[in-house]
Amino acid sequence: MKDKLKSWQGWLLFTLAMAVIFALGVIISYLMERRTEVVNVVYNKKTEITGIEARSSVFAENYLREYKTWVDTVSTGLNGRISVDMLAQRPEMVVLWAGYAFSKDYSTPRGHMYALQDITRSLRSGAPMSADDGFQPASCWMCKSSDVPRMVATIGVDSFYNNKWAAWGSEIVNPIGCADCHEPKNMELHISRPSLVEAFQRQGRDITQATPQEMRSLVCAQCHSEYYFKGDIKYPTFPWDKGFTVEDMEKYYDETGFTDYIHKLSRAPILKAQHPDYEIFQMGIHGQRGVSCADCHMPYDDEGGVKYSDHHIQNPLAVTERTCQACHRDSKETLCKNVYDRQQKANELRSLLEKELAKAHIEAKFAWDTGATENEMQEVLLLIRQAQWRWDFGVASHGGSFHAPQETMRILGHGLNKAFQARMAINKILVSHGYTDEVPFPDISTKEKAQQYIGLDMPAERAAKDKFLKEVVPKWLQKAKANGRIVN
Repeated sequence: MKDKLKSWQGWLLFTLAMAVIFALGVIISYLMERRTEVVNVVYNKKTEITGIEARSSVFAENYLREYKTWVDTVSTGLNGRISVDMLAQRPEMVVLWAGYAFSKDYSTPRGHMYALQDITRSLRSGAPMSADDGFQPASCWMCKSSDVPRMVATIGVDSFYNNKWAAWGSEIVNPIGCADCHEPKNMELHISRPSLVEAFQRQGRDITQATPQEMRSLVCAQCHSEYYFKGDIKYPTFPWDKGFTVEDMEKYYDETGFTDYIHKLSRAPILKAQHPDYEIFQMGIHGQRGVSCADCHMPYDDEGGVKYSDHHIQNPLAVTERTCQACHRDSKETLCKNVYDRQQKANELRSLLEKELAKAHIEAKFAWDTGATENEMQEVLLLIRQAQWRWDFGVASHGGSFHAPQETMRILGHGLNKAFQARMAINKILVSHGYTDEVPFPDISTKEKAQQYIGLDMPAERAAKDKFLKEVVPKWLQKAKANGRIVN
């Protein structure tokens, strides 16, 4: 009996010891993985920061490693200074966006440090010569600067968004930085855009209950998601009430009667996807297994025995030894090839869909010109809307072909099917009106030819933009410096 009691006590002590060791391991791992430098700095702050500080350079003394890597975003590389003109590479996109500002200018993104520069120089933002001039709303600033949460906190949501884009040119002057993702007291991750919090609330979820690992994606999701500008004040809103799939959001938009623009050629009511990165990422294997955006795009690094998050947000393939190979044992060459193979396959389907969609828009215009009625075209317009929404959803999601390749291919495949259906329906309408020949197609083989076909006066657009950049933008920066909005 005594031997049994001793044996039982021995196992109990062993179990307790293992539990203590495990708990200590978890705590140490948490500190090493998530909090190493933050804990250090809490007791060694050189600069006290309060409120919403949009100037990221103010954080430099306290968080030098993070700041240095954040500044490195301007360097060359896979996400560097070079921006590719996508309309020149894919002129069909000009036709797909006929009647919308994207048909004038659309280039690949260059990263957070270039966000303000790119939107200011883009032809999409127009050439407003005064605060109440132009066609873009203030909502277009939403995810371009850490000055946005500062302004919203200062003057209120309605006062900020119920304005033209040009109204805040001298206030929105700091690129995306520290204040967008961190509160200054202890640098905990936080949500600075209330639209994301509100989207969670409408789903019956409490974002304050998110884990630290979930927050490493949610701070990205507040901007890298699909959204639209709702109501008269054009308030940024996430259409997640019914779910995150392309069909869920399409149903939301259909029921609310929302349309981004009416297509200039086909007259279809078009939905313009923003960049549903977070939504598609959740549908892939990495998202489903708890990998966060930061794990791959802001991997940990080590300097002088201090572990910190690399704020040089970039393509994970640039530093595979700290991203992919932290979990996978394959060679860099194999890992990169896997990514490029997925991208190539998705791009094949994308190219087919773009060409079919462009033809559908052009044929729809021809049907209208031939005498088609609104009743006859109703099905066609719906199919074109559905096809283009799927194309844009799959294309606008940066990295979608890697984040969730199966879902991206499914979306593009369904879009291609819808485009085929639309073209067949147009053909039936033309036949019913006695037209049996081939529809004449314009030459849209280059960006310039496509823009001319849809009626854009590009020389005038560029001249107006040059005038704006020379006369208006310098005044914005001069006023911002005078007000202390820019440190240097």
